[in-house]
Amino acid sequence: MCGWIGRLALALAGRSSLGAGKSSWMQAAWLLGALLVPHLLSFGHGARGHGKEWEGVWGGALEEERDRESLMLKNLQEALGLPTGVGNKDNLAENSEGKEVWEATETQGEEEEEETTTTPSSSPTPFPSPSPTSEDTVTYILGRLASLDAGLHQLHIRLHVLDTRVVELTQGLRRLRDAASDTRDSVQALKEVQVRSEQEHGRLEGCLKGLRLGHKCFLLSRDFETQAAAQARCKARGGSLAQPADRQQMDALSRYLRAALAPYNWPVWLGVHDRRSEGLYLFENGQRVSFFAWHRALSPESGAQPSAASHPLSPDQPNGGILENCVAQASDDGSWWDHDCERRLYFVCEFPF
Repeated sequence: MCGWIGRLALALAGRSSLGAGKSSWMQAAWLLGALLVPHLLSFGHGARGHGKEWEGVWGGALEEERDRESLMLKNLQEALGLPTGVGNKDNLAENSEGKEVWEATETQGEEEEEETTTTPSSSPTPFPSPSPTSEDTVTYILGRLASLDAGLHQLHIRLHVLDTRVVELTQGLRRLRDAASDTRDSVQALKEVQVRSEQEHGRLEGCLKGLRLGHKCFLLSRDFETQAAAQARCKARGGSLAQPADRQQMDALSRYLRAALAPYNWPVWLGVHDRRSEGLYLFENGQRVSFFAWHRALSPESGAQPSAASHPLSPDQPNGGILENCVAQASDDGSWWDHDCERRLYFVCEFPF
């Protein structure tokens, strides 16, 4: 019963989709009502009255029902002017396909309507943004100024931290400089102590190893030095180059040098020079020399014999002029000779006692 009713509805839907007019719709509706109402009434009455008979003769009732449905469908097709040359199964398949197409179209339409309905809420249509006003510009500028002010505040904080660090480093550097200055002073003091110690040691060594004469001590050094270097070495040891002030000191120094260097004759630097002015001989302490022992060449008188200690071929001293400004003493006879100050000779130091 329900099957042929559904097929009839699909046939009517297919009819409507093919473009039937309003009159055809009215005729179909009237015919459907005329066929269905009596049948439904008789079916309901039969179902209530003969329930047990339907259970017994189910197969025959189904067959009669199919025949009746076929006959009614045929009459309905003829009344509506539908084609009847095709079998019912094909028509039903076509009607089923039409129903599926109708349902798919209806479902797609509903989905499109839902999308159209929900689209404005989910993604609203963009509208052109209004042009900024002067108030918006002022607000933007104020916001940028506020951010710049915050950045400047952070920079001030960092500069303060750096300034603090610079002050600390400056104070530390000042302390280091003070410490370095103290260390330098300590080193200088140590150097002075060392110099005094070396001078005291040289003075004691000169008086113990050399010739002690009154308030002086003489010590020979067998190192070859220029006159200036010899004076520096004697001063570093607490003395100076030998400065014989009279004949007694001259004779004692001559005996000491002869005994130390015999049998050779070696000139030895003394602390006497005329570098400041030619012919003006001074000691190393700046005092003027009052006693001289210059070498003189022997000029024998008639009948006189030269002594063994004389130097008959040597000229009188001094004879170097401005080229020879420093004085050395010969170790054999103790005479003075002027020499070039850059010549390297032995030297004899003098120490106070």
